[in-house]
Amino acid sequence: MLGTTLKILLSPFVVIYSFAVKTRNLFFDNGWLKSHEVNAKVISVGNLVMGGAGKTPTVIYITNKLKEMNKKVGILSRGYKRNTKGYQLIYDGKNFLKSVNESGDEIYFAAEECGVPAAVSEKRVEGAQRLINKFDLDCIVLDDAFQHRWIKRDLNILIFEQKFLIVAGRMEQKLIPVGSMREPFSSSQRADAIIVNRKFSAKEEIPSKIIKHFEGKKIFHAYYKATGFYDVKDHKFYEIDEFKGQKSLVVCGIARPFSFYNVLKENGIDVTNRMNFMDHKSYDLKEIQSIRKAFYDTNSYSVITTQKDAVKLNTFSNEFDDIDIYYLKIELVIEEENEISEMLNNIFEKKKSIKSKEDY
Repeated sequence: MLGTTLKILLSPFVVIYSFAVKTRNLFFDNGWLKSHEVNAKVISVGNLVMGGAGKTPTVIYITNKLKEMNKKVGILSRGYKRNTKGYQLIYDGKNFLKSVNESGDEIYFAAEECGVPAAVSEKRVEGAQRLINKFDLDCIVLDDAFQHRWIKRDLNILIFEQKFLIVAGRMEQKLIPVGSMREPFSSSQRADAIIVNRKFSAKEEIPSKIIKHFEGKKIFHAYYKATGFYDVKDHKFYEIDEFKGQKSLVVCGIARPFSFYNVLKENGIDVTNRMNFMDHKSYDLKEIQSIRKAFYDTNSYSVITTQKDAVKLNTFSNEFDDIDIYYLKIELVIEEENEISEMLNNIFEKKKSIKSKEDY
């Protein structure tokens, strides 16, 4: 977190950033910058905040819903923190064609979970069209694309973490670089639907100062469900109860890890020994050795991590050959399941000639 003095020093840059965001959106809203259509339905999942809202679990949820509807679906991401450039096909529906470092952890994780074609591309229009053409897709799910307005979408979904919303006026709700917001709350009007993700917390009322920005939008309520642990190396499943009372080393490289630690504690797992890394951490051998050292220094029974970290740590299976390492499997649950299924189905009932909201 930024210190108070540093925030004061950065305050003038908020004005500059805000002007840039408003100007860009004004250009799109008035058609001076054009959004481009592709020949398949497009569902975008994004947020207004830097990390931690639950975009990837939502992408997985939406993609699996579309699969249940017998739609040919693919996933496209920018591929944040990958070590490649340009369009990269990372999964063809059966096999991975790129490593996690070449793909980015989130899209790799999503492709592994959904088993559908997946690609990364900074240029979403080009990337979407190439993926659609190669696999003759009915629809494509865009990961973290709310701000990428160059591509038209048939459904624009915005997700927020409940914990971020419940205290109106907090410093974190300022625009970057002082706060964590990419755009102001007023930009929510571009969305077709809002998902409020309480993760593992109880449902709380959203302050009126925040909820007013969601007026006229369908609001869905989501939470995480922990289903069990999987061995990172052999993918064997274990019930959560089997880990109760264990002293484990918890390794975590995600944004806003509070809920992850909280659910472990609620299930009786000792999280005293923990190693926190930055979000989208790309582990190297030096860090793997530090994890090994911490494991033995703390006399831990096992290493517990997130599924997003697991796809990267799995590349060091040889280095962990003498250590048991598990990831907690979580699933996103949307309370209004029937309604979100109906909303997804409705976009296929519309004729492609009908303009999406990005035209206005």
